[in-house]
Amino acid sequence: QVQLVESGGGLVQPGGSLRLSCAASGFILDYYAIGWFRQAPGKEREGVSCIGSTADSTYYANSVKGQFTISRDNAKNTVYLQMNSLNPEDTAVYYCATDDLRAVVASTPRYWGQGTQVTVSS
Repeated sequence: QVQLVESGGGLVQPGGSLRLSCAASGFILDYYAIGWFRQAPGKEREGVSCIGSTADSTYYANSVKGQFTISRDNAKNTVYLQMNSLNPEDTAVYYCATDDLRAVVASTPRYWGQGTQVTVSS
């Protein structure tokens, strides 16, 4: 059974940093892409970043380029999203999801985590 569990969210002040983790179980992460998505209140879900199975392929939304960094540790079956210089516009529920790279890039992955709340506020 494919399971994804996000952690690392919380309340942070503007300019602060958080590192989100997405722990996978029930499948071998090595062969799959992972994407991070977010949904802010009243807004549609948007793709933030994704990483291919070999980590050679990484993609970022224009809004987070230079601010967020995605990485993966296949030995730990975990993908990370390092978020720096956070601002209130980054407040959202962040989800990780997995499938083949094409589906993740198209924002149509089959398997999703439950999400973790990130709130940026002073």
